[in-house]
Amino acid sequence: MQQTTRTEMRPVKYHYADSFLCTYVVSVIAANMAELVTYPLDLTKTRLQIQGEAAVSEGSRIVTRTQYRGMLATALGIVREEGALKLWQGVTPALYRHVVYSGVRIVTYDTLRKSMMAANHETNASLPLHKSALCGVTAGALAQWMASPADLVKVQCQMEGKRRLLGLEPRVHSAAHAFREIVKRGGVRGLWKGSVPNVQRAALVNLGDLTTYDTVKRAIMRRTGLPDCHLVHVASSVCAGLVAATMGTPADVVKTRIMNQPVDSTGRGLLYKGSVDCLMQTVSKEGFFALYKGFLPVWIRMAPWSLTFWLSFEQIRSMLGIGGY
Repeated sequence: MQQTTRTEMRPVKYHYADSFLCTYVVSVIAANMAELVTYPLDLTKTRLQIQGEAAVSEGSRIVTRTQYRGMLATALGIVREEGALKLWQGVTPALYRHVVYSGVRIVTYDTLRKSMMAANHETNASLPLHKSALCGVTAGALAQWMASPADLVKVQCQMEGKRRLLGLEPRVHSAAHAFREIVKRGGVRGLWKGSVPNVQRAALVNLGDLTTYDTVKRAIMRRTGLPDCHLVHVASSVCAGLVAATMGTPADVVKTRIMNQPVDSTGRGLLYKGSVDCLMQTVSKEGFFALYKGFLPVWIRMAPWSLTFWLSFEQIRSMLGIGGY
């Protein structure tokens, strides 16, 4: 368990900085830094994923469709029509989400990885690809299920500016108001609306992010002889972002639409019966590639998000006296 790289560290410093709690806190700090930097791309992605979807106006069953825009036009449209600061609309629940999501996913992955290495008497910092993949899927699914309520609040806050431009009544006025309204309409269970595709997406994204970063980083260092440096972190992060975006975008589209759809007085969705129905309707009405709406901003965001997160994560660990992850 990385003993060869850490034996020179002072025991007290090592045990404190490499503890469960410290790893959790460092993960949350790094994730929130990455979220603030790349959030406008996440908002743009969400708006793109809703385009082309049937919408039920309040108090009627009139079906309308939103205007199609590309990534740049959507972002510029938000700035022009709603104001530049609206590019960060919904960022508060996004930061809350990472307090749960990023902390849980990293410590879960780290715990599972160390357990598997100990069980197999591994003496280095790498795992076989299939074992690393199992750790990534498990960590992502568990973390997203726990953080799904914050994700639901975030999506609904992100869409409020668009609703008002379309002349629709605002559904929520703040993150706290969104939380209360969701519970009021659907009960506590309503906080997990869209959690199935959300968990599926997170499992795939973390298979792409955690597993790819871990595997590619070890492979680059082993084959090139490079030390654990920023160049290796950058290359690993770019690969992780591409794989995560490719694997996670379809489930992300379904998740966004399920979470954004209007509901009746019992909390039941008016557009989709569930994630499978949403998937089938999206493909039948808009084609297969509708599942990759928002792919470009997803990828463009995931690369700098992964880069910012992993560089921050590794740098904070280094400042605390821990070796590379």
